[in-house]
Formats: sequence, structure tokens, C-alpha cells
Amino acid sequence: MATVFDVAAYILQEQGEMTAMKLQKLVYYSQAWHIAWTDNVLFPNEIEAWKDGPVCRELWEAHRNAFRISQIEDGNPAALSQREQKTIKKVLKFYGHRSAQWLSDLTHMEDPWVEARRGSKAGERSNEIITPQAMGQYYSSL
Repeated sequence: MATVFDVAAYILQEQGEMTAMKLQKLVYYSQAWHIAWTDNVLFPNEIEAWKDGPVCRELWEAHRNAFRISQIEDGNPAALSQREQKTIKKVLKFYGHRSAQWLSDLTHMEDPWVEARRGSKAGERSNEIITPQAMGQYYSSL
């Protein structure tokens, strides 16, 4: 199974350098839509509901303190199946040209992030998990 690093590396291969925040949101949407379309996770790593939107902590640790990201050292785009690549390409076609802030704002209006942060104040830190079930249920209903 692919990892979050493989997915991030593939996104960077397809889109080029981008901000860390944008990469995190594109990884999130790749996971969410893959679950909605296939009923399976794209990668096993958890996604947390941080104040600026969904974040995979392991990926964040790999690029900590970097504003722009051009490569992920532990990522292997070739580890993705054709179906997984197809999912990511569809996500990039729809979301790839959007700004990091636009993507973050969008996640703040969607149930998986909102529900995971229920009980947290605006701007407050949270490490609550956005579950694959929440992603699948929400995005498959759209």
C-alpha cells in the first residue's frame, strides 16, 4: 500500500513546487476522494483536524519549518497503482490550481473537518483524527 509520502511525491511530480499548506490539502483531498470513489484508503496515515485545516502529522514532520516544498525524500511516486494515480490526477485537475488559503477555507466548510473539531474553539490547536469513515460518508454524498 502507498504511503502519504508516496502520494505527496506524486503530487509534487505532477504539480511542481508548492507551499506546505497546499500540499497538505491536496494530500487530504486525494485521500478523501479515493475513499469516496473506491471505498478504500489511499494511504494508511492518519489526518488530523488542525486549525488551518486537515494535516497528516507524519508528512508535516517530514517538511517541518519549510514554507515551500519541492520534493519528499521518502516518497516514491512509482509505488502508486494506476487507479491511485488516476484519483490523484482527478483531484489535481479540480483543486490543483487553487491557492492554499482557498483550499484551507474550503475544508473549514466541510463536515469531516468541522465534525472532528467539534468542541474546539476557533484557532485552537487540535489533533483530533478525521476518520476515513467521515471522509467517505461526506464526499460520496456530494
